[in-house]
Amino acid sequence: MSALPLATTTVTLDGDTDWPGFRREARALLARGTPPDAVEWHTQASAAGDLFASAGADVDAVSDEPGETPATTPTLPVPATASKPSTSSSLSVPPAFIQLCETVVLHSDPGRFGLLYRLLWRLQHEPGLRHDPLDADRVQAQHMAQAVRRDMHKMKAFVRFRTLAGEDAASPLHVAWFEPEHHIVEAVAPFFVRRFTQMRWAILTPERSVEWNGESLRFGPGAIKQDAPPADAGEALWLVYYRHIFNPARLKLAMMQKEMPRRYWRNLPEAELISPLASEAMARSGRMVDAGATEPARRIAPLPRPPSVEMDMTQDVSTFDLSDDPRKALEQLARATNVCRECPIGEHATQSVFGEGPVHATLMVVGEQPGDQEDLRGRPFVGPAGKLFDRAMADLGWPRDRLWVTNAVKHFKFELRGKRRIHKTPSQQEAAACLHWLESEIAQVRPVALIALGATAARALLGRPVAVMRERGQWHESPRGEKVLVTLHPSALLRGDPQQHEEAYAAWLNDLSQASGIALDKAP
Repeated sequence: MSALPLATTTVTLDGDTDWPGFRREARALLARGTPPDAVEWHTQASAAGDLFASAGADVDAVSDEPGETPATTPTLPVPATASKPSTSSSLSVPPAFIQLCETVVLHSDPGRFGLLYRLLWRLQHEPGLRHDPLDADRVQAQHMAQAVRRDMHKMKAFVRFRTLAGEDAASPLHVAWFEPEHHIVEAVAPFFVRRFTQMRWAILTPERSVEWNGESLRFGPGAIKQDAPPADAGEALWLVYYRHIFNPARLKLAMMQKEMPRRYWRNLPEAELISPLASEAMARSGRMVDAGATEPARRIAPLPRPPSVEMDMTQDVSTFDLSDDPRKALEQLARATNVCRECPIGEHATQSVFGEGPVHATLMVVGEQPGDQEDLRGRPFVGPAGKLFDRAMADLGWPRDRLWVTNAVKHFKFELRGKRRIHKTPSQQEAAACLHWLESEIAQVRPVALIALGATAARALLGRPVAVMRERGQWHESPRGEKVLVTLHPSALLRGDPQQHEEAYAAWLNDLSQASGIALDKAP
């Protein structure tokens, strides 16, 4: 025997956003035990009228304080348990459900009230529902709420006001046209009241419009786009500004359309520029690349080329007329490195940093490249790494003034971060371009042995890639026949774990101590 069909109950709400009416009717239906399948939800159209008519016209007049929610805007209701239901049974729902309902009723889907009543019914009959975030009805309601919130955000972002012609210049009326997807006008209006409190404005939409006269909000029926004023001089100025700030190198159409969907473009004045600007973006980017990079800001003015140095930097160093006096030869080499442009580093450095120490020192110490302080002062190992190097010299008992201290690369390579110049490791090609200066320096000093501090120095001296951590503390022979001791650069210790600093420093001293006999002029 088939069950009798349920009698259908028709509920007609006062408007598209009649949240108080929905609450009242839903309570009554639950009290009568009416299941969701037996209810049909309808809304009646809002009263018609002229938004800009006199106060006695058939419009919704609202007199709230600026920034407060209008009376017709759905407001946060008291929790369901705080009201007195019409039955003896208690009606209780989670507070989050009340907030969800407030947002979902603004959606344009005609089935939104049926969905909310079904959820309300199920919450009363299926207690486990509130702990099931993957339930199909809950997921659908969440998606609808998210769509409403997104539409509210877009309305705040994409409304463009234009001044209505013929208005009082002292207090003109600014009118905007917008096409929302959902019933959000009344909910978003307080935002514009707070944002433009001192301005008279109106926002026209196809279904609902709102006016702020400086004291109160008034809501009226929908309008057509032709009711909004045309473009004015201020808009033309805005388009000129938009065209000039457009950066073709940053153009990402997919991301732009995600934040500003195409359906909004027809009402945005700047949208008419997007297509032509995007179409020529690649050509403009190409012109920017061809123009070349501008020179980075400099902290120190470059030194002028010494007039006494008249060397052709394209020549091999072996062709230089070096004096038989090693000291004069080293001075000549130092001046030559200052004007060297065989790699790009020298163009941006303050000056070259040549080696220093006694001629014919028995031990030469070779680092990587000058740092910021060395570049400014023109001397090697005077920055933070140099201070650690001096500490090591004192602990080992090595007189620094008896060592020749230099670098494999003679200019400071860096990148700007704000006003700071941050050390940047030279490339293999840049180190190779500077190698002949180091070789000439070694040829004039003629040390008994050398210490390579770090991988760049080790590669320059040994002519091969060097795994410093594996080969540290060991003597090697260079292709030119010099003895080379490999170890870490002091800056590597400064970058290490502070808790292991003393242990790492002790191991580094042990590496250096292998050359103590040579540093102290003892037999190797």
